[in-house]
Formats: sequence, C-alpha cells, structure tokens
Amino acid sequence: MKKILLLCLLFPLAVVAEDFRGAWVASVFNINFPSDKGQSSESQKAQIIRLLDTAKRSGLNALMLQVRPESDALYSSNIEPWSRYLTGTQGQSPGYDPLAFFIAEARKRGIGIHAWLNPYRGAANISQPRASNHISRRFPQYAYKVGNVLWMDPGAPQVQDHILTVVRDLLQRYDLAGIHFDDYFYPYPTDKGQVYPFPDDATYAAYRARGGALSKADWRRENVNSLIRRTGQLVHATKPGAKFGVSPFGIYMPGVPAGIKAGVNQYGQLYSDPVKWMKGGWIDYLAPQLYWREGGPQSFSTLLRWWRGPEANPNGVPIWPGLAVDRMSSHGWGAGEIATQLKIERSTGPRGHGGVIFWNIKPLQNNTKGILGVVAR
Repeated sequence: MKKILLLCLLFPLAVVAEDFRGAWVASVFNINFPSDKGQSSESQKAQIIRLLDTAKRSGLNALMLQVRPESDALYSSNIEPWSRYLTGTQGQSPGYDPLAFFIAEARKRGIGIHAWLNPYRGAANISQPRASNHISRRFPQYAYKVGNVLWMDPGAPQVQDHILTVVRDLLQRYDLAGIHFDDYFYPYPTDKGQVYPFPDDATYAAYRARGGALSKADWRRENVNSLIRRTGQLVHATKPGAKFGVSPFGIYMPGVPAGIKAGVNQYGQLYSDPVKWMKGGWIDYLAPQLYWREGGPQSFSTLLRWWRGPEANPNGVPIWPGLAVDRMSSHGWGAGEIATQLKIERSTGPRGHGGVIFWNIKPLQNNTKGILGVVAR
C-alpha cells in the first residue's frame, strides 16, 4: 500500500481520466428501442435491460438515448406528446416512463444516459397523425413539408425557445449525464445532390424587418449558432457537470482538410458551423460522424487529425468520433476496419479526453462479425 501511495505521489500525471465510450440508441423508425410499436411495458423494459447489458458487456460508459425523435417524447412530458414509436399512436402513454427506467437501470451498471434530441424534425412521415399538443399544432406557420418530412423552422424564435424549454425540463426532472443534438438543422440534400428548397422567406423577411442585416445563408447559420450557444449556456446553468455535445456531419466542407471529398457541404447546405461552436466554447465535446473507411477520399485518420488539430480546434475540445459499426452489415465492412479505427483514435492526440461513439448499438447487441471482441476491453 505504501508503494502504491508513493507511486501516486511521484507520478500524478500518469492518472488519466477514463475515455468516453458510448453508443447511440435510436428510437426513430424503431431502429433500436423499442424494437417495434405497441409492445407491452414489460416487454419494453426487458429490451432496455438487454440493451444496457449489451452496453456493459461492450465496455461502454455512456448511451445517447434518442428521447425526442420527432418533436415528441420518450418520457413523461407536459410539453410534448408521447412518441408514436412507443405505442403506435402519438400522445398515448406506454404505461411507464422509459427514460426514468433507462436511467435507473443504467446507474446500476455505471452507465450515463445522455438525452439525444433531434432539434427540428417535426415528423419523420408527414402522413402520420400528430397530437394536439405537438409543436406543429402550436406553430403551424413554422412547420414546413420538406420531401416526406415535416420540418420546423430554425429561424423562428418561438421554435428555438420551445426547444430550450424542452431541454430545461429534461435537465430539471431527470438525472441525465448530458444533452446531445444530432446533425439535422437544415435539410440534407437528396441522394442525387439536389437541395430541397426551404420555405423560410417569411421568417427571413421578419428578421430583416427587425433590423437584421445578414445574408440569408449567414442568417441561417446564425440561427443554428444561436441554438447551440443558448443550449450550452442552459445546460451548464441548469445542471453543472452535465455535458452538452453535438454529432455533426463528419466533413466540415469539401476540400477541408486538403484532399477530402464530400457530397454534402455542411457549412453551405446544412448551415452548420461546428468549428465556430468549438472556438466559442459553446459545447463540451463534438462527435463528428466519421462514417468512412481508413484511407481513400474520406480517410478516417485524416479527418480525425483535422478535427482534433489546432486549425479546427485550438481550444482542445474533446472530439469523440462516431464510428459506423452498422456498416459491417450495410456496406460489408469487416470487424477489422473498426479495430483499425479504434487503434487510430487511441493514437491520435491530444490524450486525456479521448473516446468514441458507436452508430448504433444494434451490431453490438447482435455481436455482428464478432465485434464485441474488438470493442470490449
């Protein structure tokens, strides 16, 4: 014991904080939880136990649980309706509180639950009925049909304020490890690269009438910046110690860093500027979705070095890249690709606050291609 104490005194810098090891648990389209609509509360609880046991077996210490997939709630809320992914009907109670159950069971396993919110998706399928207290009913003038999706306007102050009210409510009522946003701010282009027209002319005109002078593109980016800035401030004021982070598209813009190719211009099409968020100190971590192989035109290591490097990240904000374990099924990757990326992550500085988040938990649950032998440690 004396030798151990002496070593700790002599080498205090050798004590390194545990890396962040998480996975996304998606509720939209019943991807992960619940596995189908309309199951009994006991069946759903059993699924939660199995998911958390998978996380523990995989060596994870965090789950990003999608509690707001389409401006709804996977928890008991007086602000937004129960999610239809629980029962099949938006607004119908599943008979228990899934988020509260997740948190209680996760605590037994040493796993933190981060509430993952999709900020602006009003409905994943516009043809599905929506409850009377849904945000699209409160602010129908800011609810837009974009393809088959209902999208709330990021430029509407009422919409942004509503999201912040939801975040505050979650932090005040649940013992969360943090708040997490995904990458859906303004709509992605189609698979063929076509950009959906976003019908926010009236909102932009109202901004200009109030004295605003930004171009429409800069105004859209500032709408997203404002939500990120205000959410970070709210998280830290409401629950000190809780983390706020975002998982943006993995490439900042085409050609950045040099040699990187991208079919999506995050800065110019999604109006998302994660570099500004990091430099402004608005987020506690960033989880860029690095869903590409090592090498090639979207090389994993090149992108990770850039996100963790001084050009993009002079303040050393923790970068916990998203790793696409689901591509072992969808793209034929082998588990060796994930092993390579984990090795690169551990060897790419700065040290002291490393980590990864796996998209999504299903391959870990199924042990696809023996992935547990790669990720568990």
